[in-house]
Amino acid sequence: MRHVQFQTQISDLSHDGRGVARVDGKAVFVADALPGEHVRARIVRRHRQFDEAQCIEVLQASNERVAPRCPHYGVCGGCALQHLAPPAQIAAKQRVLAENFARIGKVEPQRWLPPLTAEPWGYRRRARLSVKHVPKKGKTLVGFRERDPRFVADLSRCEVLDSALGEKLDALGALLNSLEGAAAIPQIEFSAGDDQRALVFRHLQPLSPADRGRLTAFGREHGFAILLQPGGTDSVQALFPENVRLHYRLDDLDLDFAPLDFVQVNARLNAKMIAHALQLLDPQPHDRVLDLFCGLGNFSLPIARRVGFVCGVEGEAGLIERARGNAERSGIANAEFVVGDLAADPRGSAWARSSFGKWLLDPPRTGAAALLEHLPDKCVRRVVYVSCHPGSLARDAGTLVQRHGFGLSAAGVMDMFPHTAHVESIAVFDRDA
Repeated sequence: MRHVQFQTQISDLSHDGRGVARVDGKAVFVADALPGEHVRARIVRRHRQFDEAQCIEVLQASNERVAPRCPHYGVCGGCALQHLAPPAQIAAKQRVLAENFARIGKVEPQRWLPPLTAEPWGYRRRARLSVKHVPKKGKTLVGFRERDPRFVADLSRCEVLDSALGEKLDALGALLNSLEGAAAIPQIEFSAGDDQRALVFRHLQPLSPADRGRLTAFGREHGFAILLQPGGTDSVQALFPENVRLHYRLDDLDLDFAPLDFVQVNARLNAKMIAHALQLLDPQPHDRVLDLFCGLGNFSLPIARRVGFVCGVEGEAGLIERARGNAERSGIANAEFVVGDLAADPRGSAWARSSFGKWLLDPPRTGAAALLEHLPDKCVRRVVYVSCHPGSLARDAGTLVQRHGFGLSAAGVMDMFPHTAHVESIAVFDRDA
Protein backbone atom coordinates (compact mmCIF):
# COMPACT_ATOMS: atom_id res chain seq x y z
CA MET A 1 0.00 0.00 0.00
CA ARG A 2 3.02 2.32 0.02
CA HIS A 3 3.04 5.10 -2.61
CA VAL A 4 -0.78 5.21 -2.65
CA GLN A 5 -1.85 8.74 -3.70
CA PHE A 6 -4.67 10.68 -2.10
CA GLN A 7 -6.03 14.21 -1.67
CA THR A 8 -6.53 15.74 1.75
CA GLN A 9 -6.94 18.94 3.74
CA ILE A 10 -4.13 19.84 6.16
CA SER A 11 -5.43 20.88 9.57
CA ASP A 12 -2.30 21.44 11.68
CA LEU A 13 1.50 21.41 11.85
CA SER A 14 3.27 18.66 13.81
CA HIS A 15 6.14 19.24 16.23
CA ASP A 16 8.61 18.18 13.53
CA GLY A 17 7.20 20.53 10.89
CA ARG A 18 4.98 18.18 8.88
CA GLY A 19 1.38 18.88 7.97
CA VAL A 20 -1.25 16.91 9.87
CA ALA A 21 -4.32 15.43 8.17
CA ARG A 22 -6.88 12.75 8.92
CA VAL A 23 -7.67 10.21 6.21
CA ASP A 24 -10.40 7.67 6.92
CA GLY A 25 -10.09 8.56 10.60
CA LYS A 26 -6.35 7.91 10.76
CA ALA A 27 -3.71 10.59 11.38
CA VAL A 28 -1.36 11.21 8.47
CA PHE A 29 1.80 13.33 8.69
CA VAL A 30 2.50 14.97 5.33
CA ALA A 31 5.99 16.37 4.66
CA ASP A 32 6.10 19.81 2.95
CA ALA A 33 2.40 20.53 3.55
CA LEU A 34 1.05 23.45 5.60
CA PRO A 35 -2.12 24.05 7.65
CA GLY A 36 -5.06 25.19 5.53
CA GLU A 37 -3.71 23.63 2.35
CA HIS A 38 -5.43 21.12 0.10
CA VAL A 39 -2.78 18.77 -1.26
CA ARG A 40 -2.16 15.64 -3.23
CA ALA A 41 0.17 13.32 -1.34
CA ARG A 42 1.47 9.78 -1.41
CA ILE A 43 1.94 7.35 1.45
CA VAL A 44 5.61 6.56 2.11
CA ARG A 45 5.31 4.59 5.36
CA ARG A 46 2.45 2.98 7.28
CA HIS A 47 2.18 2.45 11.05
CA ARG A 48 -0.54 1.11 13.31
CA GLN A 49 -1.55 4.49 14.76
CA PHE A 50 -0.57 6.85 11.92
CA ASP A 51 0.80 7.04 8.39
CA GLU A 52 3.58 9.13 6.86
CA ALA A 53 3.23 10.81 3.48
CA GLN A 54 4.96 13.18 1.09
CA CYS A 55 3.21 16.15 -0.52
CA ILE A 56 3.53 15.86 -4.30
CA GLU A 57 1.23 18.72 -5.36
CA VAL A 58 -0.28 21.71 -3.58
CA LEU A 59 -3.82 22.13 -4.93
CA GLN A 60 -4.69 25.10 -2.70
CA ALA A 61 -1.76 26.90 -1.09
CA SER A 62 -1.50 28.59 2.29
CA ASN A 63 -0.93 32.35 2.31
CA GLU A 64 2.09 31.58 4.49
CA ARG A 65 3.79 29.37 1.89
CA VAL A 66 7.00 30.77 0.40
CA ALA A 67 9.49 29.47 -2.15
CA PRO A 68 12.42 27.69 -0.45
CA ARG A 69 15.71 29.47 -1.07
CA CYS A 70 17.91 26.36 -1.07
CA PRO A 71 18.16 24.26 -4.28
CA HIS A 72 18.62 21.13 -2.12
CA TYR A 73 15.51 21.70 0.00
CA GLY A 74 13.28 18.65 0.17
CA VAL A 75 16.20 16.23 -0.14
CA CYS A 76 18.61 17.54 2.50
CA GLY A 77 17.45 16.90 6.05
CA GLY A 78 19.09 20.03 7.48
CA CYS A 79 15.94 22.16 7.16
CA ALA A 80 12.26 21.30 7.47
CA LEU A 81 10.43 24.63 7.18
CA GLN A 82 11.94 26.71 4.37
CA HIS A 83 8.55 26.59 2.63
CA LEU A 84 6.92 28.43 5.58
CA ALA A 85 7.36 32.20 6.02
CA PRO A 86 9.66 33.00 8.98
CA PRO A 87 6.97 34.79 11.06
CA ALA A 88 4.72 31.75 10.68
CA GLN A 89 7.61 29.47 11.72
CA ILE A 90 7.88 31.47 14.96
CA ALA A 91 4.13 31.24 15.59
CA ALA A 92 4.23 27.47 15.04
CA LYS A 93 7.09 27.08 17.52
CA GLN A 94 5.25 29.14 20.12
CA ARG A 95 2.21 26.85 19.72
CA VAL A 96 4.45 23.81 20.29
CA LEU A 97 5.84 25.37 23.47
CA ALA A 98 2.38 26.29 24.78
CA GLU A 99 1.03 22.79 24.04
CA ASN A 100 3.97 21.17 25.86
CA PHE A 101 3.48 23.39 28.91
CA ALA A 102 -0.22 22.47 29.06
CA ARG A 103 0.08 18.76 28.25
CA ILE A 104 3.28 17.78 30.05
CA GLY A 105 3.87 20.34 32.78
CA LYS A 106 0.25 21.29 33.48
CA VAL A 107 1.41 24.92 33.69
CA GLU A 108 0.83 28.16 31.81
CA PRO A 109 3.02 31.29 31.78
CA GLN A 110 1.58 34.39 33.41
CA ARG A 111 2.77 36.26 30.32
CA TRP A 112 4.28 35.40 26.96
CA LEU A 113 7.57 37.05 26.04
CA PRO A 114 7.99 38.49 22.54
CA PRO A 115 9.82 35.97 20.32
CA LEU A 116 13.55 36.50 19.95
CA THR A 117 14.73 36.43 16.33
CA ALA A 118 17.74 37.32 14.17
CA GLU A 119 18.73 37.07 10.49
CA PRO A 120 17.40 33.65 9.37
CA TRP A 121 20.06 32.90 6.71
CA GLY A 122 23.78 32.13 7.01
CA TYR A 123 23.46 31.75 10.76
CA ARG A 124 25.19 28.44 11.55
CA ARG A 125 28.68 28.86 12.99
CA ARG A 126 28.86 25.18 14.06
CA ALA A 127 27.97 22.16 11.97
CA ARG A 128 28.86 18.51 11.53
CA LEU A 129 28.93 17.47 7.88
CA SER A 130 28.76 13.85 6.86
CA VAL A 131 31.14 12.50 4.21
CA LYS A 132 30.47 9.44 2.06
CA HIS A 133 32.75 8.04 -0.60
CA VAL A 134 30.54 6.48 -3.31
CA PRO A 135 32.65 4.51 -5.81
CA LYS A 136 29.63 3.84 -8.08
CA LYS A 137 29.19 7.61 -8.53
CA GLY A 138 32.91 8.17 -8.76
CA LYS A 139 32.79 10.92 -6.17
CA THR A 140 32.73 11.74 -2.47
CA LEU A 141 29.55 13.33 -1.10
CA VAL A 142 29.67 16.00 1.61
CA GLY A 143 26.67 17.55 3.35
CA PHE A 144 24.02 16.99 5.97
CA ARG A 145 22.09 13.73 6.06
CA GLU A 146 19.16 13.48 3.68
CA ARG A 147 15.64 13.26 5.06
CA ASP A 148 16.22 9.56 4.75
CA PRO A 149 19.18 9.49 7.17
CA ARG A 150 20.74 6.46 5.47
CA PHE A 151 22.04 8.79 2.76
CA VAL A 152 24.26 11.86 2.62
CA ALA A 153 22.91 14.85 0.70
CA ASP A 154 25.26 15.94 -2.08
CA LEU A 155 25.34 19.70 -1.40
CA SER A 156 26.81 22.37 -3.68
CA ARG A 157 25.89 25.18 -1.26
CA CYS A 158 24.00 25.70 2.00
CA GLU A 159 21.89 28.76 2.78
CA VAL A 160 21.93 28.36 6.57
CA LEU A 161 25.66 27.76 7.08
CA ASP A 162 28.01 30.67 7.69
CA SER A 163 28.68 31.87 4.14
CA ALA A 164 32.43 31.23 4.52
CA LEU A 165 31.56 27.53 4.18
CA GLY A 166 28.00 27.60 2.82
CA GLU A 167 29.18 29.10 -0.48
CA LYS A 168 32.20 26.79 -0.78
CA LEU A 169 30.73 23.30 -0.44
CA ASP A 170 31.47 22.64 -4.12
CA ALA A 171 35.12 23.43 -3.48
CA LEU A 172 35.11 21.24 -0.35
CA GLY A 173 33.60 18.39 -2.38
CA ALA A 174 36.28 18.82 -5.05
CA LEU A 175 38.96 18.68 -2.34
CA LEU A 176 37.55 15.42 -0.97
CA ASN A 177 37.41 13.92 -4.45
CA SER A 178 41.11 14.71 -4.87
CA LEU A 179 42.18 12.92 -1.69
CA GLU A 180 43.68 9.42 -1.81
CA GLY A 181 42.21 8.72 1.65
CA ALA A 182 38.71 10.14 1.06
CA ALA A 183 37.07 6.80 1.96
CA ALA A 184 38.61 7.05 5.45
CA ILE A 185 36.98 10.43 6.21
CA PRO A 186 33.44 10.00 7.68
CA GLN A 187 32.78 13.56 8.86
CA ILE A 188 33.98 17.16 8.96
CA GLU A 189 33.26 19.53 11.85
CA PHE A 190 32.95 23.24 11.05
CA SER A 191 33.45 25.98 13.65
CA ALA A 192 33.45 29.72 13.01
CA GLY A 193 34.92 32.21 15.43
CA ASP A 194 34.83 35.96 14.92
CA ASP A 195 38.18 35.98 13.09
CA GLN A 196 38.84 32.42 11.95
CA ARG A 197 36.94 29.48 10.46
CA ALA A 198 38.07 25.93 11.14
CA LEU A 199 37.46 22.54 9.54
CA VAL A 200 38.20 19.39 11.57
CA PHE A 201 38.63 16.29 9.38
CA ARG A 202 37.88 13.03 11.20
CA HIS A 203 39.93 10.26 9.58
CA LEU A 204 39.93 6.56 10.36
CA GLN A 205 43.27 5.83 8.67
CA PRO A 206 46.48 7.91 8.58
CA LEU A 207 46.49 10.47 5.78
CA SER A 208 49.33 10.44 3.27
CA PRO A 209 51.77 13.36 3.05
CA ALA A 210 50.20 14.22 -0.32
CA ASP A 211 46.71 14.41 1.21
CA ARG A 212 47.98 16.53 4.09
CA GLY A 213 49.51 18.86 1.51
CA ARG A 214 46.19 19.11 -0.37
CA LEU A 215 44.33 19.91 2.85
CA THR A 216 46.87 22.59 3.73
CA ALA A 217 46.62 24.13 0.25
CA PHE A 218 42.80 24.19 0.54
CA GLY A 219 42.97 25.93 3.91
CA ARG A 220 45.43 28.52 2.62
CA GLU A 221 43.40 29.21 -0.56
CA HIS A 222 39.96 29.44 1.04
CA GLY A 223 40.80 30.89 4.44
CA PHE A 224 40.18 27.90 6.72
CA ALA A 225 42.19 26.57 9.60
CA ILE A 226 42.60 22.82 9.01
CA LEU A 227 42.69 20.35 11.88
CA LEU A 228 42.87 16.55 11.92
CA GLN A 229 41.08 14.16 14.27
CA PRO A 230 42.54 10.62 14.04
CA GLY A 231 40.80 9.39 17.22
CA GLY A 232 38.62 10.76 20.02
CA THR A 233 37.89 14.40 20.69
CA ASP A 234 41.18 14.80 22.55
CA SER A 235 43.16 13.74 19.45
CA VAL A 236 42.46 16.93 17.45
CA GLN A 237 45.66 18.53 16.15
CA ALA A 238 46.28 21.57 13.96
CA LEU A 239 47.60 20.99 10.45
CA PHE A 240 47.38 24.56 9.13
CA PRO A 241 48.22 27.05 10.54
CA GLU A 242 50.34 25.81 13.42
CA ASN A 243 48.37 27.83 15.98
CA VAL A 244 44.58 28.03 15.75
CA ARG A 245 42.56 30.35 17.96
CA LEU A 246 38.76 30.38 17.84
CA HIS A 247 36.96 33.01 19.89
CA TYR A 248 33.93 35.29 19.93
CA ARG A 249 33.29 38.65 21.53
CA LEU A 250 30.45 39.67 23.82
CA ASP A 251 30.73 43.42 24.41
CA ASP A 252 33.99 43.76 26.39
CA LEU A 253 34.38 39.99 26.88
CA ASP A 254 36.40 37.70 24.62
CA LEU A 255 35.61 33.96 24.87
CA ASP A 256 37.95 31.30 23.52
CA PHE A 257 36.60 27.90 22.48
CA ALA A 258 38.08 24.72 21.03
CA PRO A 259 36.99 23.49 17.57
CA LEU A 260 34.81 20.67 18.96
CA ASP A 261 33.44 22.60 21.96
CA PHE A 262 29.74 23.23 22.38
CA VAL A 263 28.92 26.82 21.51
CA GLN A 264 25.54 28.27 20.62
CA VAL A 265 25.10 27.65 16.89
CA ASN A 266 23.60 31.04 16.03
CA ALA A 267 26.07 33.79 16.97
CA ARG A 268 23.71 36.70 16.27
CA LEU A 269 20.89 35.20 18.29
CA ASN A 270 23.29 34.19 21.06
CA ALA A 271 24.20 37.83 21.70
CA LYS A 272 20.50 38.77 21.81
CA MET A 273 19.72 35.79 24.04
CA ILE A 274 22.36 36.75 26.60
CA ALA A 275 21.04 40.31 26.82
CA HIS A 276 17.49 38.93 27.11
CA ALA A 277 18.45 36.45 29.85
CA LEU A 278 20.26 39.15 31.82
CA GLN A 279 17.21 41.40 31.66
CA LEU A 280 15.01 38.57 32.93
CA LEU A 281 17.47 37.55 35.64
CA ASP A 282 17.61 41.20 36.81
CA PRO A 283 21.13 40.90 38.28
CA GLN A 284 21.93 43.21 41.21
CA PRO A 285 25.35 44.10 42.67
CA HIS A 286 24.70 42.05 45.83
CA ASP A 287 23.38 38.92 44.04
CA ARG A 288 24.98 35.48 44.18
CA VAL A 289 24.09 33.58 41.00
CA LEU A 290 24.46 29.88 40.15
CA ASP A 291 24.90 29.12 36.44
CA LEU A 292 24.24 25.42 35.81
CA PHE A 293 25.42 23.74 32.59
CA CYS A 294 27.62 26.83 32.21
CA GLY A 295 29.80 25.61 29.32
CA LEU A 296 32.70 27.96 28.65
CA GLY A 297 31.07 30.91 30.44
CA ASN A 298 28.64 32.12 27.78
CA PHE A 299 26.19 33.38 30.45
CA SER A 300 28.40 33.31 33.57
CA LEU A 301 30.88 35.94 32.45
CA PRO A 302 28.34 38.57 31.33
CA ILE A 303 26.46 37.96 34.61
CA ALA A 304 29.68 38.37 36.61
CA ARG A 305 30.02 41.95 35.35
CA ARG A 306 26.78 42.80 37.17
CA VAL A 307 26.65 40.79 40.40
CA GLY A 308 28.65 40.05 43.52
CA PHE A 309 29.51 36.41 42.71
CA VAL A 310 28.82 33.75 40.08
CA CYS A 311 29.45 30.01 40.31
CA GLY A 312 29.37 28.09 37.04
CA VAL A 313 28.96 24.30 37.08
CA GLU A 314 29.51 22.05 34.04
CA GLY A 315 30.09 18.34 33.54
CA GLU A 316 32.80 18.62 30.88
CA ALA A 317 36.24 19.42 32.31
CA GLY A 318 37.52 20.95 29.06
CA LEU A 319 34.75 23.54 29.02
CA ILE A 320 35.46 24.45 32.65
CA GLU A 321 39.13 24.93 31.76
CA ARG A 322 38.11 27.27 28.92
CA ALA A 323 35.68 29.15 31.22
CA ARG A 324 38.43 29.75 33.79
CA GLY A 325 40.79 31.00 31.08
CA ASN A 326 38.10 33.28 29.64
CA ALA A 327 37.45 34.76 33.10
CA GLU A 328 41.14 35.35 33.74
CA ARG A 329 41.73 37.07 30.38
CA SER A 330 38.73 39.31 31.00
CA GLY A 331 39.93 40.29 34.48
CA ILE A 332 36.91 38.68 36.17
CA ALA A 333 37.73 37.60 39.73
CA ASN A 334 34.20 37.11 41.11
CA ALA A 335 33.42 33.96 39.11
CA GLU A 336 34.20 30.39 40.12
CA PHE A 337 33.93 27.43 37.74
CA VAL A 338 33.69 23.84 38.93
CA VAL A 339 33.24 20.44 37.29
CA GLY A 340 30.07 18.74 38.50
CA ASP A 341 27.90 15.80 37.46
CA LEU A 342 24.54 17.51 36.91
CA ALA A 343 22.82 14.21 36.10
CA ALA A 344 23.39 12.86 39.62
CA ASP A 345 22.36 13.79 43.17
CA PRO A 346 24.27 17.07 43.70
CA ARG A 347 23.72 17.52 47.43
CA GLY A 348 27.21 16.41 48.44
CA SER A 349 28.83 19.11 46.29
CA ALA A 350 30.14 22.31 47.88
CA TRP A 351 28.33 24.47 45.32
CA ALA A 352 25.02 22.76 46.11
CA ARG A 353 25.46 23.53 49.82
CA SER A 354 26.17 27.21 49.15
CA SER A 355 23.50 29.91 49.14
CA PHE A 356 22.41 31.46 45.84
CA GLY A 357 19.46 33.76 45.32
CA LYS A 358 19.21 33.28 41.56
CA TRP A 359 19.83 30.47 39.09
CA LEU A 360 20.44 30.34 35.38
CA LEU A 361 19.86 26.92 33.79
CA ASP A 362 20.95 26.02 30.26
CA PRO A 363 20.69 22.21 30.12
CA PRO A 364 20.99 19.84 27.14
CA ARG A 365 17.91 18.37 25.43
CA THR A 366 17.35 15.95 28.33
CA GLY A 367 16.71 18.87 30.68
CA ALA A 368 17.48 19.06 34.39
CA ALA A 369 15.23 16.41 35.96
CA ALA A 370 17.93 14.81 38.14
CA LEU A 371 19.02 18.17 39.48
CA LEU A 372 15.48 19.30 40.27
CA GLU A 373 14.81 16.14 42.26
CA HIS A 374 16.81 17.73 45.08
CA LEU A 375 17.30 21.44 44.33
CA PRO A 376 16.75 24.41 44.36
CA ASP A 377 16.69 25.14 48.07
CA LYS A 378 14.54 27.79 49.74
CA CYS A 379 17.12 30.55 49.19
CA VAL A 380 16.54 30.60 45.42
CA ARG A 381 14.02 33.28 44.48
CA ARG A 382 14.34 33.34 40.68
CA VAL A 383 15.28 30.80 38.01
CA VAL A 384 15.88 31.71 34.36
CA TYR A 385 15.75 28.53 32.27
CA VAL A 386 17.17 28.46 28.72
CA SER A 387 15.86 25.40 26.89
CA CYS A 388 16.60 23.57 23.64
CA HIS A 389 13.71 21.10 24.01
CA PRO A 390 10.12 22.12 24.84
CA GLY A 391 9.20 18.73 26.29
CA SER A 392 11.96 18.67 28.90
CA LEU A 393 11.33 22.33 29.74
CA ALA A 394 7.63 21.61 30.28
CA ARG A 395 8.42 18.62 32.49
CA ASP A 396 10.91 20.64 34.55
CA ALA A 397 8.48 23.58 34.74
CA GLY A 398 5.93 21.26 36.32
CA THR A 399 8.54 20.22 38.89
CA LEU A 400 9.55 23.79 39.74
CA VAL A 401 5.94 24.91 40.09
CA GLN A 402 4.31 21.90 41.76
CA ARG A 403 7.17 20.63 43.91
CA HIS A 404 9.34 23.66 44.63
CA GLY A 405 6.72 26.40 44.90
CA PHE A 406 7.72 28.61 41.96
CA GLY A 407 5.39 30.42 39.60
CA LEU A 408 5.98 30.39 35.84
CA SER A 409 6.20 34.16 35.43
CA ALA A 410 7.03 34.33 31.73
CA ALA A 411 8.12 32.26 28.74
CA GLY A 412 8.80 32.69 25.05
CA VAL A 413 10.51 31.16 22.05
CA MET A 414 13.92 32.03 20.61
CA ASP A 415 14.63 31.19 16.97
CA MET A 416 18.10 29.71 17.36
CA PHE A 417 17.56 27.38 14.35
CA PRO A 418 15.48 29.15 11.65
CA HIS A 419 13.91 26.89 8.98
CA THR A 420 14.06 23.86 11.28
CA ALA A 421 11.49 22.49 13.70
CA HIS A 422 13.84 22.92 16.70
CA VAL A 423 12.16 24.94 19.45
CA GLU A 424 14.50 26.94 21.68
CA SER A 425 12.88 28.89 24.47
CA ILE A 426 13.41 30.80 27.71
CA ALA A 427 11.32 30.79 30.87
CA VAL A 428 11.36 32.70 34.15
CA PHE A 429 10.28 31.15 37.46
CA ASP A 430 9.73 33.23 40.59
CA ARG A 431 9.17 32.11 44.16
CA ASP A 432 7.15 34.49 46.33
CA ALA A 433 8.87 35.88 49.40
